[in-house]
Amino acid sequence: MIWKKEANLQDLNSQSQNGAAEHLGIEITTIGDEYLTATMPVDHRTKQPYGLLHGGASVLLAETVGSFSGTLAAPEGSVCVGLGINASHLRGVTSGIVTATAKPVHIGRKTQVWQIDIVNDLNKAVCSSRLTLAVIPVEDIVK
Repeated sequence: MIWKKEANLQDLNSQSQNGAAEHLGIEITTIGDEYLTATMPVDHRTKQPYGLLHGGASVLLAETVGSFSGTLAAPEGSVCVGLGINASHLRGVTSGIVTATAKPVHIGRKTQVWQIDIVNDLNKAVCSSRLTLAVIPVEDIVK
């Protein structure tokens, strides 16, 4: 198991309250031994004007599940913040729920890299994203 911190779904989801993830309906749904999953509805909050899932919403979902994953895999007293993200949008989605799964590519002392794959209700690829995170001490977070 890669996680260095104890976590449960309720605690993770409560951390998203009053932020962008809550506004878009993102919910962490599974904590596996070496992956984390989250879901997001495809609705009026997450669609672009043509009725398709907005690419930015997919990126927000990817960064949310990736950042939570990174922080759980980081040592106590540290958190992870995004350094860079890329995304390839592979298939349009007009309704339903999309599911993102974050898996580690590299877990280092100062940086981490996560692969986040987003699929639709039929388990077909929607977006492939790569997230690079910085591992920093909690006290370095500006509040």
